[in-house]
Amino acid sequence: MSENKVKFITRSAKLVDAEKIFALIHLNRDQLVPRSMGNIVENIDRFTVAVSGSDIVGCATYQIHPEIGDAEAATVEIQSVAVRAPYRRNGVGKALIEAVIAKASAVDPKEFIVLTFAPEFFTSLGFVEIPKTKVMHKLYTGCINCTKHKNPFTCPEIAMVRRV
Repeated sequence: MSENKVKFITRSAKLVDAEKIFALIHLNRDQLVPRSMGNIVENIDRFTVAVSGSDIVGCATYQIHPEIGDAEAATVEIQSVAVRAPYRRNGVGKALIEAVIAKASAVDPKEFIVLTFAPEFFTSLGFVEIPKTKVMHKLYTGCINCTKHKNPFTCPEIAMVRRV
């Protein structure tokens, strides 16, 4: 599909989208940390979806990581970025990230971070690679519970940041 032929919109997710978001994340389980249906429903207001016709073809969300002792220095982590294979390389992922950043910018974060297997994609959006030791708050609140790897530092995901 070429970028000019794919028609889609991004919008805030609705409760009715939860099952489709769950299925999309599950479809990409090798690249994403799993989420329960309950977690998706609880955080539905932070999800953005890409819709083509009546199909959800992509999703992304965010989590706020406040800096202890400095609430104004919050970091926003972009999570659960998934695009259905036929829609990749058509601007869907970029549109999702831009929409999530716009939505999360309301909390005035100091930076956006991501742990990813697709560093080239995020580099094209202004993210730069950083050592995982720079995102210890993420490692202790999320990665530590991951069942895919024994240790957050042995996980092959790349830590990246985009400063505001």
